Amino acid sequence: MKPIYQRLNLFIDGQDAYTFVPVEPIGAQSLTIHRATGDIVLNAPNTPVPPTASRYGKTIYGILGMISLALSEYVIVMTGREHRARLMGHDIYRAADFDILPLNPNISVQSPPHPVERHLLALVRSHLLGGYFLFSYGWDLSRRLQVQWQDQENEERKALWEVTDDRFFWNKFLQSRLTDTDIAHDLSPYILPIIYGTFDIRTVYVHGHRIQLCLISRRSRYRAGTRYFRRGIDHEGHVANFNETEQILLVDEKAAGRLSLAENLTHKLSFTQIRGSAPVFWAEINTLRYKPDLQVMDLKETVDMIRLHFREQVSQYGSQSLINLVNQKGYEQPVKEAYERAVSQVEIPGVRYQYFDFHNECKHMRWDRISVLIEKMQEDLVQQGYFHLDTVQEKAVRIQTGVMRTNCMDNLDRTNVVQAALAKWTLNQQLKAIGVLSDNEELDDFEALTRGFREMWADHADLISKAYAGSGALKTDFTRTNRRTKVGALQDGYKSVMRYIKNNHFDGARQDGFDLVTGAWTPQKNPVTAASLIADTRPLITRSVPFILSFSLFMICAGLTLPRTSDYSLLYYFMLWFVIASLAVMFMMVHGIEYVSWPRLIPPTDIIHYEGPGFRSAHNGKGLTGPLAQKLDLSGQSDTFGARLLLNGRKRALTVNGMEEGTKKRVD
Repeated sequence: MKPIYQRLNLFIDGQDAYTFVPVEPIGAQSLTIHRATGDIVLNAPNTPVPPTASRYGKTIYGILGMISLALSEYVIVMTGREHRARLMGHDIYRAADFDILPLNPNISVQSPPHPVERHLLALVRSHLLGGYFLFSYGWDLSRRLQVQWQDQENEERKALWEVTDDRFFWNKFLQSRLTDTDIAHDLSPYILPIIYGTFDIRTVYVHGHRIQLCLISRRSRYRAGTRYFRRGIDHEGHVANFNETEQILLVDEKAAGRLSLAENLTHKLSFTQIRGSAPVFWAEINTLRYKPDLQVMDLKETVDMIRLHFREQVSQYGSQSLINLVNQKGYEQPVKEAYERAVSQVEIPGVRYQYFDFHNECKHMRWDRISVLIEKMQEDLVQQGYFHLDTVQEKAVRIQTGVMRTNCMDNLDRTNVVQAALAKWTLNQQLKAIGVLSDNEELDDFEALTRGFREMWADHADLISKAYAGSGALKTDFTRTNRRTKVGALQDGYKSVMRYIKNNHFDGARQDGFDLVTGAWTPQKNPVTAASLIADTRPLITRSVPFILSFSLFMICAGLTLPRTSDYSLLYYFMLWFVIASLAVMFMMVHGIEYVSWPRLIPPTDIIHYEGPGFRSAHNGKGLTGPLAQKLDLSGQSDTFGARLLLNGRKRALTVNGMEEGTKKRVD
């Protein structure tokens, strides 16, 4: 596999060009990007840097790609990296800092000349700094161990980006300017793929065996986004919050008392699971209430799309065991029923559905009841197996022939607990199969190994949750300690409040960042046409109510310090401002949709105002309804909400199809 340059010196030739020169090997072909035309040129070996060029003040650890905004095209480079670990002889890094370089010499990244450009740059910068991006210069983090072993003979002459899994190639859209050129193969040392996911590795010793336990998750770039703005399936068969999680076990049979290189590890084992949103058309509409309005859209394409989704998963992984953890009663029930209706109409060999009523089975903190699910899935776990490579044998000892696909509503908290339990059961079987543990020993008998396993899975759950929901995962006290605690329940309450605040008031911009960086939305080369992205077109009364509420609360607090001329005057004072504050809160709750931070690049207008067949739990946040409201014209305000969202995004009417996919065709 062709190596990637690990360090680059950047030279800026005034307003003419950026030249990237590899630090090692000396004399390698440098890369020039001309600022006026955007042309990418690979120079001959030992080409000198122009004498007029000045060296950039930072070392470049990789080129993440290029992105075109309203006024200019930009080169995104990595200027900081964090070494995470060494895995099987390869260094694994986290991208820690980034710089954005404009091609247009008249553009300053620090102070763009137009507010639209400033807004778009802020979205890109926020996405880069808020994500958890991982990479390696010589090992493919995007593909599980089994796939790399199966394809090794066909990859000797290919570049890293050419073999990267398309689903997890997070910066594929950014790299398209390099990969779509005629000299893409020659540019390979400059094309660095990254994944959005998690990585952790722990080393312990058990019975004289050196054991490395590694956990990698990979987040799909398709239907990527935040908790309430990306749910369910789209019209290409992709589901929201799709993550592949691989647990790797590396064992050296006789390593006690000496250092052991990863290349000398005797056994390499891997167990893969996946998670993804319930694969039907559904959404949750934020209205400022703690529980959003649940909406299930009964579209004629549902069965075809779920069939497409499962066929894709079967082709990737083999047989599918579908574990559904959505509640069978109450708020979540319609999603469960829609999922089961769709699955019953899809006949695909190798796909088996299993429901588990998580909250009912584990109520009163009886989380040991997860064992009930393990017993139900044990036959599938044994049949699907895991990947096992013994380095003294040419062929693999065992191949994983299927995966467990787990989902709950968010694919976070309940899913994390179940996946950790499945991984623990499998790890027990693996350690016994290679002779590290005897038949009468269990994982819990070894404190260091158990602690490392639990901490690794708990940290993994937190990172996935932060990426999707904005806060750490719930129920991680069970993952860390193997028991549910009251302190953990209190921590979950705090995290739930943080999720509510972020999901209602901050996730719109986060979703825009996902759509912009992954290529789901591309700006036009004219900031004037996108001026509505930064404009607040709500009526004056709607915009003023939060200020009225804030002023009322200020006056109430100020009243606590006022001298008491009489008890009655102070009572009337507080009553006045309490009434005003209460009316402001009531107005905001009644018109809740107007106060949610919605995505502006691809607004979910058709989902909010969907009137087709299906289920809708309520129509909250759309203003007053009913005969009196119509007579007083109090419901008309919400009618313009969809139009305003359309103005704030693309200049075309969005269909349900377009909204579910993000764009009709992905640009990459």
